[in-house]
Amino acid sequence: MNALIIILACLLGAQPESLPGNPFIVVDKQAMTLSLMAPDSTLIKSYPIACGTNYGNKTRNGDRKTPEGRFTINEILNSRGLTHDFGDGKGPVRNAYGPWFLRLDVPCRRDIGIHGTHLPESIGTRATEGCIRLTNEDITDLRQRVRVGTVVIILPDKIQE
Repeated sequence: MNALIIILACLLGAQPESLPGNPFIVVDKQAMTLSLMAPDSTLIKSYPIACGTNYGNKTRNGDRKTPEGRFTINEILNSRGLTHDFGDGKGPVRNAYGPWFLRLDVPCRRDIGIHGTHLPESIGTRATEGCIRLTNEDITDLRQRVRVGTVVIILPDKIQE
């Protein structure tokens, strides 16, 4: 499995020479995992995730798909206390993103990132509007291991019909 992740990541442009001395992230929407990889492409740590409700690559706001491709973390936000309205009739939810929000440089979409959750039971499911969701403990651990500029490869998932 690790070899497949490395091959796919390299095909999407995460080649070791572009990442001297820095770890990178590979998100596998099919396996529902986020893998933190060392610069030599060995696995440092893997975390279970939740991702977009719908399959395929994000093409527009509101499609509930997680984007696919090569991105970087362009901002690390302390998201404690932030609210979000999930449109489920419950109104704004405080601490919706857990303690950290790692914003990704997805073109034309400022609101996509890797973050914690107020619903830990959603991990392992397709439950998000497009972000990658981790438990609050895991996002806190990951936040200690990455920085602005860390490369994030999100692998394509199998399209469901």
